[in-house]
Amino acid sequence: MINRTIQFVKETLCHAESGHDYFHIERVLKMATRIANEESKHKQVNLNLVQLGALLHDIADHKFHGGDDTIGPKVARQFLEKDGEAHEDLIKQVEDIIKEISFKGAKVKDQMSTFEGQIVQDADRLDALGAIGIARCFTYGGYKNRQLYNPDQKPQLHDNFQDYKKNESTTINHFYEKLLLLKDRMNTETGKKIAENRHQIMVNYLDQFLKEWEGID
Repeated sequence: MINRTIQFVKETLCHAESGHDYFHIERVLKMATRIANEESKHKQVNLNLVQLGALLHDIADHKFHGGDDTIGPKVARQFLEKDGEAHEDLIKQVEDIIKEISFKGAKVKDQMSTFEGQIVQDADRLDALGAIGIARCFTYGGYKNRQLYNPDQKPQLHDNFQDYKKNESTTINHFYEKLLLLKDRMNTETGKKIAENRHQIMVNYLDQFLKEWEGID
């Protein structure tokens, strides 16, 4: 079933924006599996759920479907029901991961229904940090034709998902509105450890960016 899901995701996302394409899914799958294997030394983990959640978490991202966050779970359910191997409880848990995984605003509390969902969320968020996170941030900003940076436009810490989804801030502001907040929102001990270094890479990058912007370095 995992191999069939991989093929389905590859075909579905073959023309996706490069920050949310199959390679993103593949990285999240690898990281989620790594975290699951590490965490399973201390707690029971359903690896099948982790891997299905990782593979299908961005199958129809709301950012590319007019802000509609109901499409992803529907597409995942349709695929899994057609595939025929997953039982109803597993399908529902995968749906819940897709519904709950997204960052919904700086002031909105994260709520994942399962520990497996927390693992997938950590893996997804780790791909938004570090060197790849920086690259993905600017790739998406270019895709949306957003300003690189505007000193007069301050970051906004959103308190609801609807305002966050409608946000059209600069690419640099996105670091302050989301990416720099992720380190302290990791669920697992493994995720927390990996996030520390990736977070610092972004802090160092932003420090250098702002120095160069002002012409002082």
